Amino acid sequence: MYLIVGLGNPGQQYTGTRHNVGFMMVDYLAEKNNLTFTHSKWKALVTKAIVWEEPIVLMKPQTFMNLSGTAVAQAAQFYKMQPANIIVIHDDLDMEFARIKIVSGGGDGGHKGIRSIIEQLGTKTFPRIKIGLSRPSSPVLPEKYVLGKFDPAEKEMIEKKMPFVLEGIRIFLQEGIAAAMTMINQKK
Repeated sequence: MYLIVGLGNPGQQYTGTRHNVGFMMVDYLAEKNNLTFTHSKWKALVTKAIVWEEPIVLMKPQTFMNLSGTAVAQAAQFYKMQPANIIVIHDDLDMEFARIKIVSGGGDGGHKGIRSIIEQLGTKTFPRIKIGLSRPSSPVLPEKYVLGKFDPAEKEMIEKKMPFVLEGIRIFLQEGIAAAMTMINQKK
């Protein structure tokens, strides 16, 4: 079984913000498979299904970004999941806008949601799909930028990458992290 976590902040005021790109990706995967999220005991919206012949749990933590690790760790413990079977989708300010990259482990890169997951799981060794946002130009603060809404051109660029992200998830589930990294990371 695999846990696919999209990071974001709950609440209508955060819908369509750059920091919620992880939520957008798992929503897209759920929509493509006619899945509906429900509330769980882990303070998260979840749905469980067989996708690409693999059992998955899709999750959107509802604890706000900085506490995402709580829900992830509780679900991982419940399903007795190894970190290698947890893939986290999140934004990354240090990558060019709409660039997609799959990594296996690493630090938090200043991302507080990833930091929370590392702290709660007690390891850095879980796969991630990073979606580039680029750093804002001065004088816009990064915190304000990530909580801002995508402009129409940005939203279109992200939406065009959604099938590509799903393909990366499919390859990860069926062929492993190395194959997914090879396929996704070489494309610009």
